[in-house]
Amino acid sequence: MHTVWKGAISFGLVHVPVKMFSATEDKDISMRMIHRACGSPIAFVRKCDNCDVEVAFDEIVKGYEYEKGRFVLFEKEDLEAVSDERSKTITILDFVDLTEIDPIYFQKTYYLSPDQAGGNAYNLLLEAMRQSGKIGLAKVSIRSKSSLAAIRVIDNALAMETIFYPDEIRAIGQVPGLPDAINVNEKELTMARMLIEQLSTPFEPAKYTDDYRTRLMDLIQTKIAGEEIRVAPDQQQRTNVLDLMAALQASLEAVRISPDAPGALDTGAAAAAQPAKQTKKQTVVETAQAADSATADADAPAKKPRARKPKNEKAKETVS
Repeated sequence: MHTVWKGAISFGLVHVPVKMFSATEDKDISMRMIHRACGSPIAFVRKCDNCDVEVAFDEIVKGYEYEKGRFVLFEKEDLEAVSDERSKTITILDFVDLTEIDPIYFQKTYYLSPDQAGGNAYNLLLEAMRQSGKIGLAKVSIRSKSSLAAIRVIDNALAMETIFYPDEIRAIGQVPGLPDAINVNEKELTMARMLIEQLSTPFEPAKYTDDYRTRLMDLIQTKIAGEEIRVAPDQQQRTNVLDLMAALQASLEAVRISPDAPGALDTGAAAAAQPAKQTKKQTVVETAQAADSATADADAPAKKPRARKPKNEKAKETVS
């Protein structure tokens, strides 16, 4: 696991050095925006509409719109000065019962492990919280955002749940269409309670799966197997300078994710299917190149054949 934060848990005079790891991961299937006409990925640029130019990262600052079209600007140093990030401490304020916190407050879960020589203090806090049945209510700052947090025990580890501040929870009264009074038929209520009892069961997380993600992955594999694919055109054949820069950037990105590139990760079934997919892409590109070469030869004047420039085959394959 990748360490996302290093600091310490503080309660009373006890200081427990810890490292933080994300306990959850996003399994959503990522998709690119593609131009239907040619099959090329769409690029999104940081553009200033007023100056009509693309803006570099070092020319961007953050701003708060306090009135329509009027902003106050902040440099990085301004935001660091008001941030609690430098404290690197999870400060436990109180110990409470977990049942007292409504699930609406919970945001994201992290695992905490002992850091440096903090193993004894870590074990002490873990076992004391396990026997007390309490959780610690704390304050922490992660990536310049201050949050409340709940420190609790999961198996033989301490875990931290970031939670919303009370003023971040919207009032139920803002929800439209809620009934003013609840009136139900007693017989129907009895039957509904009986149905709930019949459907009640111990919580078994393993039996719940993301059916949509499974169906989508099956569809993706079916399209790959049926060769229902689009190959982006070779942008290096264009002469426009901006198009050439975009093609070079795409080549660099493709090299980074190529299965044959050093440090590339094995992605199981997707990696197994990749060689066949690459072969198909190469065949399409090579056919297109042959056709372009034949057209160029036919159109060139007989007395002065057009000289061909060496082509970077590796770059063409990765761009495609």
